Amino acid sequence: MASSKHIAQALLEQAHPPAAAATIFTDKVLRKPLHLRPTSPDPSSQDARARRRLHRLRKEEKSQRRRKPKPLSAKEKRVTGIYDIPDYQKKYEIYVPLHRMWLGYIWEILGMKEGGKAHVTAQSIGAKLASADYHGAEVTIVRSRCVSMVSLAGIVVRDTKFTFQIITKQNELKTIPKKHTVLRFDIPQPGSKLGESDNSTEQTDKEDESPPRDFIFELHGSQFEHKATDRATKKFKQSKSLIDL
Repeated sequence: MASSKHIAQALLEQAHPPAAAATIFTDKVLRKPLHLRPTSPDPSSQDARARRRLHRLRKEEKSQRRRKPKPLSAKEKRVTGIYDIPDYQKKYEIYVPLHRMWLGYIWEILGMKEGGKAHVTAQSIGAKLASADYHGAEVTIVRSRCVSMVSLAGIVVRDTKFTFQIITKQNELKTIPKKHTVLRFDIPQPGSKLGESDNSTEQTDKEDESPPRDFIFELHGSQFEHKATDRATKKFKQSKSLIDL
């Protein structure tokens, strides 16, 4: 039985001489390289469902990066102790510079200028005192339902909604409830030494000009049961909110 020729060789012999047809058939057909593709699909050839899923995951990842972190709850703050003051920082001397900064701050909001005589009244500065920040103020407890807290004095290191936390000169941290408590604080005249009171009676020299007297204020804690940040934006009515200032 005669061997049948390849159909490609038969077609080439019709268009070319036998020798040329055999050469073309050998080079172009028999010896032609066959390039094979990998059997595993690459990411670009995935189906539409997989591409949509990949796009969704990338979009969620970007949104999580842009999203602001969730604030801590009150329970988480208590557990982590984020606002607790460590023992090595419970020293009065550490907060004396804070008190000096607070004096400059209170002078500015009350409009007290250095070198000039300041005259203030409850009607003129009552609203300013009610909305002021008292972190750094040196206060003294003059009245309280808790008798043991009377005469306590120190620098305010934390002003919460219902309490003041102060550091005393004995390096003790005390928590003072605002309700049913009256606190006093002194503001020296601008130009005097920051952080030092001018009420000392040790100066018995009779001079022509007496030193400027400090401003002494008493605050009723029941009127300050707001956070410091809330008091800054709250509007106090003179007839109701400031009646006890």
